[in-house]
Amino acid sequence: MHELALTKSLIDLVEREAKNQGFTRALEIRMKLGEYSGVVPGYILDLFPEASRGTAAEGAKLLFEQIPGRFLCAGCGYEGAVDRREAKCPQCGGTALRMTGGREFFVDSLKVE
Repeated sequence: MHELALTKSLIDLVEREAKNQGFTRALEIRMKLGEYSGVVPGYILDLFPEASRGTAAEGAKLLFEQIPGRFLCAGCGYEGAVDRREAKCPQCGGTALRMTGGREFFVDSLKVE
């Protein structure tokens, strides 16, 4: 389960920022999560309370914003969403697609005190 490692990394980031920026605790952590990132937010939400105990992240509210997948079609230049089940360009039907967005996973902002 890579969510445990991601949760620990998230807490390490908050701890590092608390030291560097001089805040005592994070109140809210806003995350950006790509549709195709493979990360399950529910697992992070389950792991976070125990993993963050005694840290500057303890008690922080986690908020996830999903970033939709985006693809570029080599055939016609279409860029946008593609039906997961069909995996083809909705404009020309081509299958030469390159993912241009949707794998992201990062902290967008911290609300602190």
